[in-house]
Amino acid sequence: MSAHPLIAVDWGTSNFRAFLVDRVSGECLDSRRSEVGLRALSAGEFPHYCASQVKDWRDGGRVPVYLSGMVGSGRGWCEAPQLQVPAGLDDLVTRLMPAPGLASAWIVPGLKTVSEAHVDVMRGEEIQALGAMAHQGLADGICCLPGTHSKWARLSAGRLVDFTTAMTGELYHAVRFHTLVGEPARDSGEIDEAGFRQGLEAARHPAGVLHALFEARSRHLYGGLEGASVAGFISGVLIGSEILAQASLWRRQEVTLVGSATMNAWYRIALEEQGVTVVEVKSDAATLSGIKALADRHEAMNPA
Repeated sequence: MSAHPLIAVDWGTSNFRAFLVDRVSGECLDSRRSEVGLRALSAGEFPHYCASQVKDWRDGGRVPVYLSGMVGSGRGWCEAPQLQVPAGLDDLVTRLMPAPGLASAWIVPGLKTVSEAHVDVMRGEEIQALGAMAHQGLADGICCLPGTHSKWARLSAGRLVDFTTAMTGELYHAVRFHTLVGEPARDSGEIDEAGFRQGLEAARHPAGVLHALFEARSRHLYGGLEGASVAGFISGVLIGSEILAQASLWRRQEVTLVGSATMNAWYRIALEEQGVTVVEVKSDAATLSGIKALADRHEAMNPA
């Protein structure tokens, strides 16, 4: 084991991911993953489950643990604050929440934006966005973090200054599996690229996303859209609409995609169709870079 390790945990509603990280190089030395997310545990089970997963990495409790994601929500282990943007890693460090029941473990705060015109929240994506910029050696940029609730974040001078959420992934699942429009797609397999590209084109219809989604049915009936392509069409409409709605962010700028290889691939297609330059950072790499940078600041503020 490295002489200077730390443990980074990304714990969400559905999944648990833990990484043993070399504090000096940032290299991932080992990792553990499970589908034991927040929904699988009661409040009192969090410290015991986390301890059981990382026990052999902790060196008797001397290796610190940093946890980000929905684990810090009111439905998680312990509710950590959500800081008003603009905020950066230095702000997050000052509001780290000690994780009850586990020594030398801290829960990372989330972020929020609250104004008369715009109210939004995030947990976990702030570490990934800040980490993705650190991974590239950048202080300014636009991050898109695809997922159930996709985030678009604007960063300046090393701080996250604004963001918006789009319910793209959750809405895709609802439309595909719980509406008449999605009926032909319920038993189909992988998303079809031809259907996806048709959906991207339909997303430009002046009648908007609600009409474009219905075209999945009308095109299936009379426009030659095969049942196997309906899922791709729905995905294309929703991702295309999301990207068009963020035009003020990506216009004249490069976009950093932070997500899984699968999700990044679809967003890359949609963005490049708009002439956008895309850089990809894997979500694990972004998380590790963000946690390492935060841990370095925490150690500097609290030397042994």
